[in-house]
Parts: sequence; C-alpha cells; structure tokens
Amino acid sequence: MKVSRVQEMRNLDKCAIEDYGIVGDILMENAGQAAYFVILDQIGIKGKDFIILCGSGNNGGDGLVAARKIHSQGGTARVFLMSDEGKFKGSARKNFEIVSKLPIEVRKVEDRETLRSYIMNCDVIVDAILGTGITREVKGKYRDIINLINKSKKLTVSIDIPSGINGDTGKIMGVAVRADYTITYGLPKIGNVIYPGFEYCGKLYVTHISFPPELYNKPELKIEIGIPSPLPKNGHKGDIGKVLFIAGAKGYHESPYYLVSSFLKAGGDYSRFAAPHSVIPFIANEDKKIAFVHLTETKSGSIAMQNKDQLLEIAEQMDLVVIGSGVSLNKETQELVRILAEEIERPLLFYNDSITVISKNIEVIRSRAEPTVLIANLGEMSSIVSKDTAEIEVTIIDILQEMAKTLDSIIVLKAAHSLISYPDKTVRINMSGNPDMITEGSGDVLVGCIAAMFGLGLSIEEAVVTGVFIHGLSADITAENKETDEITAQNIIDYLTIALKRYRERGNEILNHFYHSIYYV
Repeated sequence: MKVSRVQEMRNLDKCAIEDYGIVGDILMENAGQAAYFVILDQIGIKGKDFIILCGSGNNGGDGLVAARKIHSQGGTARVFLMSDEGKFKGSARKNFEIVSKLPIEVRKVEDRETLRSYIMNCDVIVDAILGTGITREVKGKYRDIINLINKSKKLTVSIDIPSGINGDTGKIMGVAVRADYTITYGLPKIGNVIYPGFEYCGKLYVTHISFPPELYNKPELKIEIGIPSPLPKNGHKGDIGKVLFIAGAKGYHESPYYLVSSFLKAGGDYSRFAAPHSVIPFIANEDKKIAFVHLTETKSGSIAMQNKDQLLEIAEQMDLVVIGSGVSLNKETQELVRILAEEIERPLLFYNDSITVISKNIEVIRSRAEPTVLIANLGEMSSIVSKDTAEIEVTIIDILQEMAKTLDSIIVLKAAHSLISYPDKTVRINMSGNPDMITEGSGDVLVGCIAAMFGLGLSIEEAVVTGVFIHGLSADITAENKETDEITAQNIIDYLTIALKRYRERGNEILNHFYHSIYYV
C-alpha cells in the first residue's frame, strides 16, 4: 500500500477532479459516507446521540456529510462549528446549506462549558476539526476543545487524521485527539502510520473515495508500507550467506552479546565474530556456530590497527560484513573502520559507533561498489546529515530519500515504526514494533535480525525490510506477554524464536490483519 504526503494527496485530489472528472462534491460525499459506514458497522447509529465538531475546511465538510447520513439512519446529530459558517467554501459550503435545511441542530462553539454539557451527554464524538494540513501548534479554543474531547473518554471517530496530528510527520502539534477510529481518504498519510500519530488514530480505515487504482498506485508515490519477504527454509551450513561481525571493546560486552544472541535466535547460522580478546569470553558460550576471531587490542581495549590485514582477508571469504557494536570512539579504531569501509569489497552494514566514522567520511560510502546499509537513530542521523534533530523531524522522509540516493545506500531510521529508504528514493514504513521497544541494546538486536535474514538467503534489500519486521514482531509479542511496559533487548531476543515460528505459520494473516493495522471501507 502506498502512503502519501499531505501535498501529494492534494495533487491526487486535483488530478481526480481535473483529469477524471470526479468533482469535489463526489469526493466529499464519498468521504463522509465512508465515515458513516464505519460508524454504522463498528458503533451503530439508530438511537444514539452524536456530536460532530466541524472546522471550516474540507475536513469539516466531510463531517457535515457524515452528520446528514447519521440523521438519515435514525441517529441524533448535533453539529458544532469551530468558526463562522461564512468560511465554508465549495463543496463544504454546499453541504452546510443542505444540513441547514434538515432538522439537525447546528450551532457555533461559543464557549467550552456549553459544549462540555453536550459532550458529556452524547454517545459518540466525530472529530472533523483540523484535518491533515496542520503545521502550527494547536492553541486557544482548539486546544481547549481537543483536551475536552480526550478527557470525556467518549467514543471518538476522527475524519482523515486525529485533529492536532501533523499529516507529514505524525508529530503531536501541542495536543491531539485520541481517536478510537480514524477514516482516512485516498491513501493513508505519513502521520497516520508513524508514531506517535499512528497510536492516536485507533483503528485506521482507508477509503479510496473512488480514485482509480492507476491514480493511487502512481510510481511517483515513493512511500509505502514495508512488506517483509517469506522466510526461506533453513539451509545447510555453507549454502547460505556467511556473516562477519566486527565489534566490541574492553568494557563493552553487552552490545556484542545482544548482537550474537539475536543473530542466532533469528535463524542465523555459521558466522565469524571478530572482537578484542578481552570481550570474547563473555559471549563465547553462545553457540558453536560462531567462530571467534581474537583481535589485538589498543591500550584502551578497542580493536587495534594491526588487525587490518587479517580482517580484510577474512572479509573476502564472507558474504556480509557488519561493523559497529561497541567498537568505541578510539581514534585508532575509528581510522581502522574507515579503511575497512574503503577496502572491503563485500556488502557492509554500519551502525552504532561506526556511524560516527561514516558521518566524518561520507565520500568513502559514496565510492563503494558493493551495497551499503546504514542503521541509525535520530541522533546519529543528525550527525550524518549535519542537521539538528528538530529540523530532521520536520522533513525526515525528504532527508532519508536524499541521503539514500546520494550515498547509494540503504538507510534505516530506527523508531517504533522504522523507516527504510533505498537509493531509488523508495521509503518503506515498517508496521511492526511499539514505542516501548526503544531501549538500550535494541539496535544490536535489530542488526542481528537483519544479518540473520541475510544468512537465511534473502537479498540484502529483502533482509533489511524483513529483519526490521521480525525485530518489531518480537517486540510486539513481548508486549503481549509482559505485565509492565518495559521491554528490554533481552526480552526481544527471548521472543525471537516465537516470532519466527508465528510468521512462518501465519504470515499472511499477520500481514493482512495485524501489521497493516489498516482496514478498507
């Protein structure tokens, strides 16, 4: 499924109207009717009391259509306008005029207390206030009303996106409606499917509002839901991708441990793990499938430059090289990482400390012939692109697309719903995972999962999207079974075997009904 920016959806609307003759009145009718059908199916209408809060734009117009449909089905619809009725234009204006002729109570929101009385006595709230285009913090009357909606605990249905969520970033603009159901139009917007916006949508429905498939599947729309690959059957040693891990420093034992453990639990087979001599005893008992390479240490206990030739020789025998888990910021070790990045002629995956090297030596990545994968959190991404995190959050998709293209690399931004960007500017949004999994060591587990998927025989492109998915799936299974919100890296590792089994046995069911978390109407 494609996912759109706010402006891309406006362009689709314009194309539907100008190229296909699907006029705005039809689009608005389809939008309001879709909301009505969800309400009818999920909540019921007859005999129930509805408060419909309408802004002055098309979002409010969609709410007016829903109010009319609710009235026709025997529900009590009361419309509250957030601004003067004279601000309605076009199709929204027509629908306001129709509703005004019906025995539907329509009044302007004058004060919070009057509205509070109505809300506390209603059954359902329909939020048609702000829509997807909000770019500034919600203040004043709008902030008060949204807080009132949330405090009421009433069943709430949002039109297109919960009011207060930025449609392009998923960010809460000061305050936002927490909906039980959201009906979004044309395609889901970025803000519908990434956190925290995703969490505020409740159960998310999509209606194409009569757009033809060739419109909403246009190749120019580069953002889409990430679909993991089917897992290959386990092969025999030597038949599948061999991985070399270069990681660790004295005193940094947990990260390499999480990396090795997750790789094995996620189905990884024979590999080699190169680490300083002092690190290896802490992880050597994990599994005999791991062949350890004892490396000479610097005075501070990190990987010394004199290991270069040995590492290059071993890398030539492998199919994928992973660098990063706790290699430290020692100057000598960082220079070694730079040289390895330049000279290893195999697919390379960088994360953690090695990202610091990459951020200072971008030209090394640009010049690589073999595939490169960079896995970073928001802070690490900031160092790569030399922008502060606040600026990145506003234009994160644009930055990922440009960086992946410029570096000819696959970029993974770690998050509750991670973003994966490819050199052709495709961005895939992973739908597994949750906010509680963002914990120390989780990144090591993620890398172990990706390496395991490659080891099972997937291409590097498939291994990334599938590894990210399996990592999130294990975190979600952890959340199902934990009594507290805390999810540790070890928890995720512990449930990896179950995650793999569940995905092998019920993959289509999981993808269609759970991880898309998106329903059609």
